[in-house]
Amino acid sequence: MQKRSGRKGRERSVNQGSSIPDEEWERFLREAEAGTGGAPEEPSARARMVTRRLHDEPAPPRGWRVHEPPRRQRGKVWYVLGLVVVVALFVVALAPGRVADWFGSDSGGSAPASGRATLDAPFDGSPAEHWAAGTAGITMPSAHATGWMDEKQVGAALDSGLAFLVDSNLDPAVLRGERPVKAIAALDPKQADVKEYLAHAFDRPSRDDDPLLLFSRFDPSYARLAGDVIKTRGGLTYRRGERGAVDITADVTFVYPVVRADGGSDEVARTIVRREIVMSWEDPAEVDTTPGTFSLRSYRVDSANGGCENTTGYFVPAFGEDRGAPEGDERVDPYERGTSMDERMRDRGAAECGTATRT
Repeated sequence: MQKRSGRKGRERSVNQGSSIPDEEWERFLREAEAGTGGAPEEPSARARMVTRRLHDEPAPPRGWRVHEPPRRQRGKVWYVLGLVVVVALFVVALAPGRVADWFGSDSGGSAPASGRATLDAPFDGSPAEHWAAGTAGITMPSAHATGWMDEKQVGAALDSGLAFLVDSNLDPAVLRGERPVKAIAALDPKQADVKEYLAHAFDRPSRDDDPLLLFSRFDPSYARLAGDVIKTRGGLTYRRGERGAVDITADVTFVYPVVRADGGSDEVARTIVRREIVMSWEDPAEVDTTPGTFSLRSYRVDSANGGCENTTGYFVPAFGEDRGAPEGDERVDPYERGTSMDERMRDRGAAECGTATRT
């Protein structure tokens, strides 16, 4: 029987402009940076991405017009085909859920997964067992001249968008509750709504000023990651926006395995977070922008087992018996990605909390 766990979804659209004095913003950044002392130095997100791509680069695909005449060995072909069919039927009979995951699409896998999460295998029992880890699970499109940007500039913008995802949702220091200084530095301080939100979110979190709308964080006194692997699925896309801007949309699901911080239990829980963030690189000839930064069009989050109606500024995963308590009427599979965020938000309506069918 699958456990049910509360899930919630939030969204926010933003406007341009500025309302907070630059002096206060600079003070906020200094204080945020001062709070990250001792954080390990890491390669840049672009360097990590390139290294990963070189390591995982697949062989060039066969051309769709390429034709290879089959060899004339009919007897052997039928023998091998029959053996493959027998083996396939045997595997399906033993593990239908795992076969569904092998051939599953972006839906996340609809068949129930078997197995129980452990410290050695924290993704057992979920579709994320077969997902890629970190940036390897985030697809990147080819860059082409769009809007006011040439091909090289679009490529740099895509790299910056990926770096923001890394710095806000995969950085170990941010995940253990530190302020996302690098991610904040990528946002245009001339954008009033976002600037005001960031000025309050970490010191005085609330429903409207919730850092979890953009950043993944866990209270280190309550929960910590089970290992250093975070599974992901999703990708970046881009298009021409208003006034020639280049808008990049990130739609990515992150799966975080966690354990109690006190170390008194080996129980592994999972928090699943799907984010859709629309980042905009405005044309400086049309809009007054800060070089090297981007603005936010909107940002939405749909989380499972992160704490419903939680305003602590941290995800609060449930452990033990607490995980079995439903928190809303709507039932959603947090691994399912066939439904767009628009549909998911529209179906939920005014209800903020629902029930996840599994974690």
